[in-house]
Amino acid sequence: MNVLLELFTVFFKLGAFTIGGGIAMLPLLQNTLIEEKKWFTKEEFVDIVAVCQSLPGVVAVNMATYVGFKKKGLIGSIVSTIGVVIPSFVLILIIARGITALGDNGTVMGAMAGLRAAALGMVAVALIQLAPSALKNIWAILAAATAFVLIALLNVNTAYVILLFAVLGIIVTLAGSRKAAVAASSNDPEDEEGGDGK
Repeated sequence: MNVLLELFTVFFKLGAFTIGGGIAMLPLLQNTLIEEKKWFTKEEFVDIVAVCQSLPGVVAVNMATYVGFKKKGLIGSIVSTIGVVIPSFVLILIIARGITALGDNGTVMGAMAGLRAAALGMVAVALIQLAPSALKNIWAILAAATAFVLIALLNVNTAYVILLFAVLGIIVTLAGSRKAAVAASSNDPEDEEGGDGK
């Protein structure tokens, strides 16, 4: 199948059949992009999620744009983005015409409650599936726990939390790289020979 057609088809299906959108889309994205298409590894997928979640805008659209660009450049990003947006755009136009009249309908209210529960379940699945790839060391575990406390309990703005941990991540990575470089230089055989005066 043509790569552009494949991108459009993948993201059209995701846009049409994902209940809740955004984070709730992650289990389907993971299954499609990693298991079925084998376009990315789990580690790469976690990085994509982190980048797309950190950017302004809808996560689903950000991910479609990012994946499309990685697979086929600018035209790929455009095709993927159009694919993921079309289903919701069309459905919203249809629903908007009748939602006002049906807003108090018991059947509609029951359906909405079911959809919200399904979306929550999908978010939980995404969390369980991505945790092993994301929480690889004590720093990642502490960062995740701290971010949860800041957002859920202290009501800190999500944008500030993302910025904080982006900066902390850079600091921790640079510190680790410097420590590794110092350790490597202290174990260098040439340095040891030079120190003996030979």
